[in-house]
Amino acid sequence: MRSLIGVSFLLATFYPLSVLSAPLTLEQAWNQAEQANPTLRSTEANLAMAQGELTDARALLWNNPQLATESRRRTIPQTVDPARVNHEWTVGVTQTFEIAGQQGKRRSAAEQSLAATQEVIAETRRQLHAEVEQRFVQVLSLQLRIQMEERTLKLIQEAAMAVRKRVTAGEDSRLDGNLAKVEAERAQNQVSVLREQLIQARTELAALLQLLADNLPEVSGSLEPPLASYSLKELLAGAASRPLLRAFDHREKAAKSRLDLERAAVYPDVTLGLSAAREGAADSREKITALSVSLPLPLFRRNDTGIGRATTELTQVQVQQQAVQRDARAQVLALWARLENLKTRVQRLSASVLPSLEENQHLSSVSFRAGEIGLLQLLLVNRQVLDGQRDLLDARTELRLTQVSLEAAAGWSPAHELR
Repeated sequence: MRSLIGVSFLLATFYPLSVLSAPLTLEQAWNQAEQANPTLRSTEANLAMAQGELTDARALLWNNPQLATESRRRTIPQTVDPARVNHEWTVGVTQTFEIAGQQGKRRSAAEQSLAATQEVIAETRRQLHAEVEQRFVQVLSLQLRIQMEERTLKLIQEAAMAVRKRVTAGEDSRLDGNLAKVEAERAQNQVSVLREQLIQARTELAALLQLLADNLPEVSGSLEPPLASYSLKELLAGAASRPLLRAFDHREKAAKSRLDLERAAVYPDVTLGLSAAREGAADSREKITALSVSLPLPLFRRNDTGIGRATTELTQVQVQQQAVQRDARAQVLALWARLENLKTRVQRLSASVLPSLEENQHLSSVSFRAGEIGLLQLLLVNRQVLDGQRDLLDARTELRLTQVSLEAAAGWSPAHELR
């Protein structure tokens, strides 16, 4: 019974992607990753800590008041009568006040930390979308590659059957028959290799989406990249304001506020106390009200440890921010150049090379059936066509992957919204 409940829970958790009756779309993959990806969920868990820190920082006072009470039993010896016992009590409250503006600095640090956490979550979600799309495109490309190889395999098998008939009839030599057989086996082996690669790619996508181990998704969609409506200048501007850099900016402000807070901690906190007491005999009870002020003297410890730690944190954040800014710009420039080159390659292969090869394949098939050309010429044409189709598919795949990487590096969101 428990095992059935566990299976039902897992199916409910991963529904609707646990059932692969229909291929997975890119939007479904994104939604599943946002719900189940452990990296994103772990990053989102930090939000509760940042919100709790801000709630504490926004309190009226940082230090809680202290309530103290005391009950005393005083015995007064008498010379004649027995000793007299008096019951006395004292009630007091003390409150520590910060005098160097620590409350505002602490609140500022907490607000900036919360903002940085939110930006990190946004950056993690953006990077997760990019990684999911890359895995998705790799699976889609392999599916299309297998379909293309299977079509070529069918043509080669048909040619091999025709050659076997000719060999049987004595029209072709055994060498031609062996060549056709070997070519068909090579094509079949290539399809098998691609299927193994597809299983690996689907496994990686399933792991990223946290699907069940036996749930390898098939995908559906177009390999063509969406139309890009941005320029290099816009991408560079977006890279300078992507969520990761905004997170570093908030972290830097938070580190500066913490440094100011640690420096302000050198100034002593003032503790005020107010107490009321009743003392003396019952017939002459005294009412005592006291006001106390205490101030520690910063003679031996001046919070050098806290100041040094805050200074180190600020320096490290600034160094990391500068490195990310420099790397982001360089990455966008490199990916933009690669994208433009891939666009040219895809256009050239689609417009000129592939149509000529497909025409040659048709003409060679007709000529082979008519006996005008031999097997070697047919295999050569088919191999050229297959190589051209592979080149085009590889170029389209690289174009799509490069565009995904470029948009992720630049923090470009309108492209995802258009999709």
